[in-house]
Amino acid sequence: KQWYQRRVAITAGDKNLVGSSLAGCIGGNNAHSVNIVSGVYVATGQDVAQAGTSSMALVTMETVDKDSLYVSVTMPCIEVGVVGGGTNLPQQRNALEIIAPDVKAELLAQVVCGAVLAGELSLLAAMTSGDLVKSHISLNRKK
Repeated sequence: KQWYQRRVAITAGDKNLVGSSLAGCIGGNNAHSVNIVSGVYVATGQDVAQAGTSSMALVTMETVDKDSLYVSVTMPCIEVGVVGGGTNLPQQRNALEIIAPDVKAELLAQVVCGAVLAGELSLLAAMTSGDLVKSHISLNRKK
């Protein structure tokens, strides 16, 4: 178990820090936060044009103690709103009320960041185990 957390942390560093830097990403040291942010934005009536800047995130992972994985997500510019625009559409308003019952922007921003954390951990664990490649091969639509 301990070796796996360490391996996920190494994968995160390789992908999020080294890989993103080599690709020339500015503010995008993450595996795929824009996918998560875009999904939440569409579901809650946010301005999807803001998904790019809002998804700028620094995601790091490190092992602590003997068998724990510490995951940190820093998102300095999450732009969300709970009044006006698409937030007034019935399905989007319903999603907002489910996600953030008090419908406050600060809580919605925290939910977005939490969703990014979950998505990053899931993707990086799948990359580490090889399941990401296996699933892409097995679900290849060109077969």
